Amino acid sequence: MQHDVIVIGGSYAGMAAALQLLRARRRVLVIDAGQRRNRFAARSHGFLGQDGADPGEIARTARAQLQAYPALDWVEGTASAATGAKDGFSVTLADGAGHAGRRILLATGVSDQLPPVAGLAERWGRTVFHCPYCHGYELDQGRIGVIATGPMSVHQAKLLPEWGEVTFFTNEALTLEPLDRQDLARRQVTIEEMPIERISGDADVVMRDGRELAFAGLFTASRCVPASPLAAEMGCEMMETPMGIQVQTSSAKETSIPGVYACGDAARVPHSVSLAVGDGAWAGAQLHRSLVWPDD
Repeated sequence: MQHDVIVIGGSYAGMAAALQLLRARRRVLVIDAGQRRNRFAARSHGFLGQDGADPGEIARTARAQLQAYPALDWVEGTASAATGAKDGFSVTLADGAGHAGRRILLATGVSDQLPPVAGLAERWGRTVFHCPYCHGYELDQGRIGVIATGPMSVHQAKLLPEWGEVTFFTNEALTLEPLDRQDLARRQVTIEEMPIERISGDADVVMRDGRELAFAGLFTASRCVPASPLAAEMGCEMMETPMGIQVQTSSAKETSIPGVYACGDAARVPHSVSLAVGDGAWAGAQLHRSLVWPDD
């Protein structure tokens, strides 16, 4: 069977795109490896109508709604290769199974490359975060630590005083310019240049000199890379952003390869569930238009 669209990645963006296509009565295959980026978080915030909901439950409800459409096929697995051209693509899974499709949508999400601070990765999504709009309110204006990873961290440290009293740990990741120091001081941000030894407790920062500083939560700007190498292996053009590497797309979400589209965190910045859903919905509509008017 040839599907109209093969969606690789069944999280929020991929499902939002699939919904538009299914409602246009197109045959859709979703291939999902089951690794949502926010799987470590207990609550999803900032998504209208779902504020404070379990992100896993949001995903389960969405999938159940998609499965009410008879034109949907869903495969749990990992896409390992994709070949072919517009109107004649072939996607191979890790188990060797093959699927044919007229279009491909890459909604693979991203992986977060975290700073090498002992104890930080274990707390990612629980007491260590990247988005203040998603997690800042729940810290109840308590003390917030920002752990630097590069230039984007300065922006993060300047913004976060909206949510609490901020300490900025440069942690040997950057050298602050005088103007940045002035701006941080104006925002009443404490600058801590002693390197971090480890994270302990819920969100306590142990310094190399032995001091232990307690916080309500910590923020860090992870470097993002596509969670799957598939886009690069297919030859899609990639682009560097302040947040990492993403798949380059047109305004219609088409990559540099005709007939291959990308959406969600792997193809846009910044990132959140609501932005991923919106991006996916737009990609789904654009994919449908490409099937109706293939020569446009």
